[in-house]
Amino acid sequence: MAITRIFDLLRNYSEKYQKPDALSSKVDGAWKSYSTNDFIERANLTSLGLLQLGIKKGDKIATISNNRPEWNFLDFGMQQVGAVHVPIYPTISDHDLEFILEDAEITYIVVSSRELYEKVKPLALKITSIKEVFTFNMVDGARNYNEIIELGKTTQEHQKLDMIKATIKPDDLVTLLYTSGTTGNPKGVMLSHANLVSNFIGVRNLAPFHSSWRALSFLPINHVYERMLTYLYMYLGISIYYAESLETIVDNLKEVKPHIFATVPRLLEKVYDKIVAKGSELTGIKKQLFFWALNLGLRYDNTEDKGFWYNIQLKLANKLIFTKWREALGGNVQAVVSGGAALQPRLARVFWAANIPVLEGYGLTETSPVIAVNNFNENGLRFGTVGPVIEKVQVRIAEDGEILVKGPNVMLGYYNRPDATAEVIDAEGWFHTGDIGTFEENRFLKITDRKKEIFKTSGGKYIAPQMIENKLKESPFIEQAIVLGENQKFASALIVPAFLFIKEWSQKKNIRLNTNEDIVLNEAVQARIKEEIQKVNKQLGSYEQVKRFELVPGEWSIAGGEMTPKLSIKRKIVIEKYKSLIDKIYGN
Repeated sequence: MAITRIFDLLRNYSEKYQKPDALSSKVDGAWKSYSTNDFIERANLTSLGLLQLGIKKGDKIATISNNRPEWNFLDFGMQQVGAVHVPIYPTISDHDLEFILEDAEITYIVVSSRELYEKVKPLALKITSIKEVFTFNMVDGARNYNEIIELGKTTQEHQKLDMIKATIKPDDLVTLLYTSGTTGNPKGVMLSHANLVSNFIGVRNLAPFHSSWRALSFLPINHVYERMLTYLYMYLGISIYYAESLETIVDNLKEVKPHIFATVPRLLEKVYDKIVAKGSELTGIKKQLFFWALNLGLRYDNTEDKGFWYNIQLKLANKLIFTKWREALGGNVQAVVSGGAALQPRLARVFWAANIPVLEGYGLTETSPVIAVNNFNENGLRFGTVGPVIEKVQVRIAEDGEILVKGPNVMLGYYNRPDATAEVIDAEGWFHTGDIGTFEENRFLKITDRKKEIFKTSGGKYIAPQMIENKLKESPFIEQAIVLGENQKFASALIVPAFLFIKEWSQKKNIRLNTNEDIVLNEAVQARIKEEIQKVNKQLGSYEQVKRFELVPGEWSIAGGEMTPKLSIKRKIVIEKYKSLIDKIYGN
């Protein structure tokens, strides 16, 4: 059947995939599953309940919630009555939250927890467009989402619902996604049914997907990346299990034994670092075997046959060592999708060598999101790139190196911001991504930097910091890095050390380091990280080389305000926060 609107997935689901565990989550310590029919029934009852509340086509409803099946019931319930879903990050600042609720003229809000209810309720009383706040969890004094379901049960307006669904067009606005800018107010990205449908249809053949698969979902579903993949899983009949939290992922992987999950490079880096740290704790022959296998993996290249002896060794390494890596991920993983930031090529190599295929892709909220992705198809994978462009999407590289995109995935525009829309979508319909890139072999898109992040030294030389930062992070001693030097004589860096790795390293060196501050101030640590920086400098032009650096005593995080919800560093925030250290570097 033709799927032109997202809610057409429900009929497709009903006809093709009658599953007992279409959606599952943990409730009171046990997994609770909803069948295909449960899902469809709750979505329909939600639609009918929203009609009873007086919701009309075009009304905006906000959700602020963790990942859970109810999010989907409400999402599809809104779609079927033509309401616009405005999902908001639970970690959002009070300022941005108030701005979004006012800018989008929200009518109803649904939050997950008491904490969020108490955060939102005062704003709801203050903003005139908001009629009520509902909760998914039971919260004293708050109206519960189940009331909407019960309202749906009391009405017989099924015919009216069918009539409304028939009026909804593929190009109608379905969701407003506010992007978290590092400066200024967030912008509301307007996406249509057609935008998102084109995207999950465009990636449907890029892995050996099967309806028997289970997906573990832990990235925020309110972000377009996990949300589009959720629709893809539904389209393909893949069961979705929601992790309890980021802290429980390890346990949830073992319980669910997923075949696929999406992640960001930051989490893959942490997984890799923990594996290497455990390997370092081994002794004797076990330790030698571990690092023998690891070094084989780091040499892996899908474009060349390294010969009989290498292949035999890799096969043996998979039996002896890498099988334990796969078991740690549940033992069934067929594909890991990575996006949101650049993946270190060495990580892609070693995971592919370990039969844990990582498909690195690229996209933006404004492009629904996928533009290009490495995949399982013939000539579909190149390490260090984000893969071939997906079907029906066009990409060209502008004269200044900026990546331009045209296709059915490009947003309708920014809500209430025709000026901002005109800045990024030109007269010919090309969306200007703000990213700099090239094509390798005329096929594989490679991102080299952010246009706005490239800076010029006082000597007039341009520096692309992201490329240097990615090289620095390849060191096991370096967790995070930001390269600086705009209008300065030379490039420098703020470095977050890999605290866990360094503590283990220091024990072997008989160096006593109890706290992060001890690590940052220790001369041996500083000298070792300087060595790592010098290794990277050898690969760079003289004007790009990091001449000075300072170590900082804490990781950058969403909670700390230094990272966006998709774990990209907010450069301006970090620069402001560490102004005194930067002044020290440049002698100001």
